[in-house]
Formats: sequence, structure tokens, C-alpha cells
Amino acid sequence: MPSTEERLSPERPPSARTIPAEAEAEAETATGTVTATGTRTATGTATATATGTGSGTGTTTETGPGSEPPSTRTAPQVPTSTPRPRGRRRALLALFCAALMALHSLVPNTALNLGSLFQTVLPWTGLAVPLLLALAAVRRSRLAAVAVLAPALVWATLFGPALTGKRSAEAPGTTGLTVLGHNVDEANPDPAGTARALARADADVLALVELSEGSTPVYARELAATHPHHVVLGGVGLWSRHRLTAVAEVEIMPWTRALRATAETPEGPVAVYAAHLASVRVSGAGFTTARRNEAARKLAAALRAEAAPRVVVLGDFNGTYQDAALAPVTSQLRSAQREAGKGFGFTYPAAFPVVRIDDVLVKGVTPLASWTLPATGSDHRPVAAMLRF
Repeated sequence: MPSTEERLSPERPPSARTIPAEAEAEAETATGTVTATGTRTATGTATATATGTGSGTGTTTETGPGSEPPSTRTAPQVPTSTPRPRGRRRALLALFCAALMALHSLVPNTALNLGSLFQTVLPWTGLAVPLLLALAAVRRSRLAAVAVLAPALVWATLFGPALTGKRSAEAPGTTGLTVLGHNVDEANPDPAGTARALARADADVLALVELSEGSTPVYARELAATHPHHVVLGGVGLWSRHRLTAVAEVEIMPWTRALRATAETPEGPVAVYAAHLASVRVSGAGFTTARRNEAARKLAAALRAEAAPRVVVLGDFNGTYQDAALAPVTSQLRSAQREAGKGFGFTYPAAFPVVRIDDVLVKGVTPLASWTLPATGSDHRPVAAMLRF
């Protein structure tokens, strides 16, 4: 007669009994590594297979209906980020150069007068374009190469027109005036040769600066035949084919560095200025421009007080037209080179000019042409312009 426990429990055949967990653990310990697979059915049958290698570690895998799915352990997934474009720093450098060119007038002179120095060499910033392209090529970065378009476009906007000829064709019967300015260099070893070269330029009015006591009589002698009217004050002078009146010193420095006269031309009077602003230097203290800037302010005050409708200012400004420190003067006048010249018209140093610090500035007249003459015995090159009344 079955016991009470047998009556209360469902019947299980002897062959369907499972292996106790303690026995499985002992088997794993004995064999080292155990792989077990089993199939458990609703009736409670199970099949197990074990193999061992004798090692001291074990792995158990168990599958079957009603059992938990096997656990599969994998390495944690490392989140992958989108790779950054190559050449980002070079691209940012190109954009910085573009901004610096476009906003050059805002570069301050508070530290070492870097603003004036940068604006003096501004045309040469175009060299940054091929350099940036080379850096982009080394990095093999399309992003950096595309970014170079920004400084290239800004430079072309600033200076592209200077590279094209703007000389106007002189209409038949046009009347006007040809003027020439030259820093003749007080240390010029051949003032007579320089004077003869200036006479051959066929200008109506010559404005010469940095004359010396020894060279002034030479220029007066050599230019007497072509320019019979002349006046010299200190180190500046005017030679003219037309009568000069209302001659006066323009006080821009403690010693005479500028003068003003009226050229009585057949087409009407023209106020002509010959000016030589204070020199500048690049040193450990930066770009020393204080005296030049003060001279520019005094010259600007004289120009504001000028009553003549036609004004021409020639000379050595020791700064370029783009220099914001010279704005008191340049804001009142126009550059003949910018309006009617071709190229940059660099004038200094004469052997290999890299900046244009000599210029022809005008008001009340129209430049027809502007050009730079070949070098003379001076360390500057002469500048000339044809003007229409």
C-alpha cells in the first residue's frame, strides 16, 4: 500500500530522477571543466553529458525547455564618436587671418603701435594664402583648404583693384597738371643725376623733400631751365613751370618739414603742399610713430583751414594710405595711386620697394594717371600723377 507521501506526489519513474545539485558540483570538481547540456521536459526527464580536461576551472552550460536562457557575457560596448574633420586648427587659422585683414583698421595701437605696423605691410598679408594652402595640403584637409577661400576673398576685395590698370584715357583738349614728388635723400651721392632724371619726367610741379644745404644749389641749377620758379624752406622745396605765390611754412615739427604755395596754372590756381612727416623706426620698443602722428595731426589742421578748392599734397608721409594713424590727413584727401594707378606703387626702399610711404594726395581734382618712376640716387623712388581740373 503506498505511503501517504507517495499518494500526494505525482508518480515519477525512477529513470526520470534528476541528479542532485551536490552530485553535479562534485563531478565538476573532479573533472575540472564540465560542460552539461540537458533537456527538461514537463515529465521531468533530463539528459546530462559531462566532459573533463582535468583543469581546475569549470564552465557549465545548461539548456532546455523551462530553463533560463544561457547567459552570454560580452565585453561592454564602448560608445563610438564621429571622427572630427581633419585640419580644424588650420581652418580656424585661415578664418582668423581673414578677420584680421578685413578689420585691419580696428587693430589698436595701444601696444607697440602694432596697428600702424600691420597696416603698413597690409598688402603683403596676401602671402598668407599660399602658406595656408600648403598647410592644408600637408594635413590633407579639405576643410582647411576650403577655409583658405576666406582670406583670399578678403585680400582680393582690398587689393584686387590695385592690380588692374585704372589710368584714364586723356580726352582731346583736356587740361590739367602733372605733379611729381620725391624724397631725394640728403645723403644722395648724385643730386645732379637725380635732378636731371626729374627734369626728364616732364612734370609741371616738383615737390622735393629731404634737401640738404649742399644739394639745394645743385637742384636749383639743374632744374632752372625746365622749372624756373622755385622756393625752398628748410629741407623742403617746390619747383614749378608756373608762378608760385602765397608761399608759407606749414608748422608740423620744430624744424621746417612742410610748405605750402599756390601754383598759378593757366587752368586756375592750385594749392600745392610739399610735406615730410617725421620718420618712424621699428625697434624693441615697437613701431615708434608718436612724432609722425603728431605731425600728421598738424598737417591735417592746416588742410582743414585751406580755402583753395583744388589741393595737392606731395611728399614722404612715412606711412601708408591704409595706416589709421594718418586718417586725419587721408580722410580729407584721396590717393591718386588708388584712383588711377596700376599696382601697389611701392616706393621704399628704392632698391627693392616693399611699402608705399610716398604719395600724391588730392582734393578738388581728378587723377587721370598715377605711377612710380625708376630709382634715382635716393633711397626712395619718385611718384607722379596726372590731374584733371
